Amino acid sequence: MSALLFASCDNISEEERLVYEKPEPAKRIVLLEDFTGQKCTNCPNANELIETLQNDFGDNLVVVGIHGGPLGFKGSAKLLGLATEVGDEYYTHWSLEYQPVGLINRQGATNYTSWAVKIKEEAAKPTTVSMELSAAHDGTDIDINVSTMGTDGQTVGKLQIYVLEDNITAMQLMPSGTANYEYVHNHVFRMAANGTWGEDITVEEGETIKKSVTVPLNSAWNKDNLSIVAFVYNDNGVVQAVKAKVVEAQP
Repeated sequence: MSALLFASCDNISEEERLVYEKPEPAKRIVLLEDFTGQKCTNCPNANELIETLQNDFGDNLVVVGIHGGPLGFKGSAKLLGLATEVGDEYYTHWSLEYQPVGLINRQGATNYTSWAVKIKEEAAKPTTVSMELSAAHDGTDIDINVSTMGTDGQTVGKLQIYVLEDNITAMQLMPSGTANYEYVHNHVFRMAANGTWGEDITVEEGETIKKSVTVPLNSAWNKDNLSIVAFVYNDNGVVQAVKAKVVEAQP
């Protein structure tokens, strides 16, 4: 019987035994990092535009609202602030000079009036990885799982994971100069789950890299309004991004 098996294998040519199939090209998801602030009177206009962009581009667009910089507000005894030290660090690192301003796939600072054109340009570019993401909380921690799959050549860069929160009611200065204390803030950056600048990642074509991260569930967050954003970036900008809602872990 063994001899027959070996004989059968010998009849298969080398080309038929090892046929490589290149992974399917991945759809490029565009990352918009919106540098905003509660003391920024023009930021509500940018937020209105973001709602339109999300309707227009759908799942092709991931938005992160980073509060910080000179118009950020860290809070007071009576008012909730959304600015963070990490948000300030990002604002300074990118040498930003005004708010609102956006980084679209980290291709330089862009005024919000030009976001739609830039997003369309970035969405049309090819990417070299695809990503999958899931996240669940057990009431104490958030477990995050990211899979990064190489679809073309070798990709070298950083994997970054953010925690976001939607539907936060907090003060916002409006274009009229008045303060709106019932303003609803969405896609608010809460923390970088794997360090301020993420961690090194190298993905080969056809390879899948899996990463798991667990972060504490902050008591100040509404667990029902949390989501996770993960993206791969390098010196050329953001390669790919993905977003997933944080769900309740199943027993």
